[in-house]
Amino acid sequence: MELSPQPIKHASYTLVQGMLPLLISVPHSSHELPPEVIGNYSDVGRSSKDSDWFTDLLYESIAADLRGSMIIPRYSRYLIDLNRPANDEALYPGQVSTGLCPTLSFDGEPLYRLNAEPDGAERTRRTSIYWAPYHQAIVDEMERLKKIHGYVVLWEGHSIKSEVPRLFQGSLPDFNLGSNIGRACPSAVIQSAWNALTTRPQWTRILDGRFKGGYITRQYGIPDQSQYAIQLELSQTVYLRDEHQPSWDLDFAQPAIEAIKAMVSAAVDEAKKVTVR
Repeated sequence: MELSPQPIKHASYTLVQGMLPLLISVPHSSHELPPEVIGNYSDVGRSSKDSDWFTDLLYESIAADLRGSMIIPRYSRYLIDLNRPANDEALYPGQVSTGLCPTLSFDGEPLYRLNAEPDGAERTRRTSIYWAPYHQAIVDEMERLKKIHGYVVLWEGHSIKSEVPRLFQGSLPDFNLGSNIGRACPSAVIQSAWNALTTRPQWTRILDGRFKGGYITRQYGIPDQSQYAIQLELSQTVYLRDEHQPSWDLDFAQPAIEAIKAMVSAAVDEAKKVTVR
């Protein structure tokens, strides 16, 4: 597959292709809902309040500077959560979590009007139209980059409010790295990303804590096949002036952008070293 000079636009995503063995995915960055279903949502649902606000903007310069690929969804996680398995199996058994087609916000508020929640047929339709193409694009792009370089790093970019009592206790660390407890990438690769933060002591961090990596990290991080995946769940206080009234401020976000870029670059460099050709 040749490099496309223009972004590839699909009904459910936009893919910008690069040449570095890197694919950045930001599956919860959008807050848009399709017109044919938006009338079914409550005011909370239409607000898409649990989006990973502006992670597309947070990562776009990183992808461009590193010449990596980036895939961005068109629609909100309230339509369908691209980071959940199609069978809606729980990622964190025994803990409160959101599903494939969530019906409650992170705070437990109804996302739909009374009796307007999606039924089985609607969930199947959304999976076919929105979920499946996004995942096929990930598979295809990782394969394209792996054919060029012999390996590929998938970086899952996420963010969340620093405090969500229904999902976790207390305040979340600033940088939450996940590797599916070492199954999605070798320890040396994620350790290199971890070490890139050592010169930035103003931020707290944790590895494989409350957020160990969602479905995408777990599904496509396959070290034996030279596919390495890392999820970064970023506290929104790191890059937003006000996480409760999110707006984009590049100057405020720039330190976070520089830190994440160093982490991603270190992981890609280390992945090359551990790959056996």
